[in-house]
Amino acid sequence: MNILLIYPEFPDTFWSFKHALKFIRKKASFPPLGLLTVAAMLPPEWSKRLVDVNVTRLTDKDLAWADYAFISSMVVQRISARHIIRRCREANVKVVAGGPLFTSEHEQFEDVDHFVLNEAEMTLPSFLEDLKNNCARRTYSTSHFADIRKTPAPLWELADLRQYASMSIQYSRGCPYHCEFCNVTALFGRSPRTKTAEQIVAEMDSFYRLGWRGPVFFVDDNLIGNKKDLKNELLPALIKWQREHVSIPFHTEVSINLADDESLMQMMSDAGFDAVFVGIETPDTDSLAECNKKQNKNRNLIEDVRRIQRAGLQVQAGFIVGFDNDTPSIFQRQIDFIQKSGIVSAMIGLLQAPAGTKLYERLKREGRLLGQMSGDNVDGTTNIIPTMDIDTFREGYKNILRYIYSPENYYQRIKTFFREYKAPKIKAQFTFNHILALFRAIYHLGILGNERVQFWELLLWTYFHRRELLPLSITLAVYGYHFRKVSKLHVL
Repeated sequence: MNILLIYPEFPDTFWSFKHALKFIRKKASFPPLGLLTVAAMLPPEWSKRLVDVNVTRLTDKDLAWADYAFISSMVVQRISARHIIRRCREANVKVVAGGPLFTSEHEQFEDVDHFVLNEAEMTLPSFLEDLKNNCARRTYSTSHFADIRKTPAPLWELADLRQYASMSIQYSRGCPYHCEFCNVTALFGRSPRTKTAEQIVAEMDSFYRLGWRGPVFFVDDNLIGNKKDLKNELLPALIKWQREHVSIPFHTEVSINLADDESLMQMMSDAGFDAVFVGIETPDTDSLAECNKKQNKNRNLIEDVRRIQRAGLQVQAGFIVGFDNDTPSIFQRQIDFIQKSGIVSAMIGLLQAPAGTKLYERLKREGRLLGQMSGDNVDGTTNIIPTMDIDTFREGYKNILRYIYSPENYYQRIKTFFREYKAPKIKAQFTFNHILALFRAIYHLGILGNERVQFWELLLWTYFHRRELLPLSITLAVYGYHFRKVSKLHVL
């Protein structure tokens, strides 16, 4: 059996980093972790190929070789997924689809032969058994959650790791919080399930043996959801691993209550974590209550951010406008919070309602849904009818993006961040691509760019005040270039 594993294309979004990746000669941020994990669950005697269309073309020759095409997709990849499915049908290749997009919208894809939904550890074995007996059903789903301690390591050897800026790894699934707009608990539950430390070390060793020395992203929706296992098992194992190998920097997603645990932040820094994404959402207390963001209430969020930064963890964050409690003042309040906190990578989105969330069900009852969400948090679209005047809503959102990504304010925010940030102990391995990135940054940003004055001011300021952060200043300048490109493409 010849299995073609196909990963659809990401559009040009905030987290695609497409414009930044060109500076380091990479084609995509991450390899398709889920699809490569599914590949490891397939019979070993089957022939397998990966086509990640973010890094290579899907050719007619690929399709002619395949007996089945396995496609995994997120919602934001919907357009590319439809195109791929159509090509498979035209080539008479049967399609097996799974992942978040199809789990929430499989009724919308008539041309898919088989759906393997929810967690593949639970549904894929039944499909494979039925396929072996020539009685495969169209849809396989479950309400149960997998024991991920039995999940195999991804087949990294199927991917060309040279094309990616970062590696991915998953330690846990699920989140103890139940925010109204988030579908994580619907997909993975509220009781975080963890892999063993031995599993994670084995996965690290597997791509380390393949030559990987770059950063690694722990894709957990909330790495600190199970603090006990994290502190007692995973972090000590990672600290030991770093001592025995060429050090690798990590980044991940956490909830803001990380700021309450000094020992945990210290352990994360010792283990190699240097950046965390946090869902701040809004500085408005009423809106936090509205969306059930309990973990963010009754806190000094700016001081929390600074505490995390001082522990050696850069805070990247998501923000949302469009809650029912939002008034026109929210746009300036978001701007003030972002600038004052020094959150350089600030993702601002209009509120959207993913299928399966409490928000989706509430707005459906209220007759306030506008169809499917795009899956892109910063494309200026929403699938809800807001309570605020729509013109005020959209213009206020655009004003946030214009302000925070303008060179003057963006570069000022980097300096605000650097004043608090403790330089990480573990740094990324310096490569020839980084040298090329430096010269490209100087040329595109420091010579040709509209931001050239701010670019050189930042480098000089960093040289005299935080010299150890000069490489990071170049990285963040390049990120800003990408963020401005994306913002102009969608809403400015």
